[in-house]
Amino acid sequence: MIISMSDILCITNRSLCNQDFYQQIELIVKAHPAGIVLREKDLSETEYRDLAQKVMKICKVHAVPCMLHSFVNIAIELQADAIHLPLPILRDMTKEQKSYFTKIGASCHSVADALEAQTLGCTYITAGHIFATDCKKGLPGRGIDFLQSVCQSVSIPVYAIGGINGQNIAAIRHAGADGACIMSGLMQCENPQAYLHTLSK
Repeated sequence: MIISMSDILCITNRSLCNQDFYQQIELIVKAHPAGIVLREKDLSETEYRDLAQKVMKICKVHAVPCMLHSFVNIAIELQADAIHLPLPILRDMTKEQKSYFTKIGASCHSVADALEAQTLGCTYITAGHIFATDCKKGLPGRGIDFLQSVCQSVSIPVYAIGGINGQNIAAIRHAGADGACIMSGLMQCENPQAYLHTLSK
């Protein structure tokens, strides 16, 4: 089993891909990021299940963790061991539902969010958005001071998200983050391995 040395989580968005989504996922997992968060918000439960089955198989072949997103019952049905959730869904999860997962992540946008996520049993969180990004057009980033406050408030790993690239990732790590989340960079690049190298420690 290959253990990734990367601290980068890939957040998926198939609408950004320049080629077949599954081919891009294959390229990304061969580069061994810390994990894939399958975040496809526009899909129905049935559509998401079909997509998740295929992506989980690709990730399993290359020993890359795959975190399903939002659809708790689908994740349990597919025997996924990791899930990433918006806080409102995390709040509604039962203790029994949580017991199916070894990894539970949540998207946090404040120190209060981070503390709540930790209390609710998360094993890691994402914090953002840190820098201005096309995904949040017109909204200023929350900045490095915000990230540092989140990292200091919890004892679980924190992954920064939003506008992160090779020029600013050192500041992310310096602020105490355990890693970073990348969406468009990995969805669109032709060589994910080379791209991840530009983000390496």
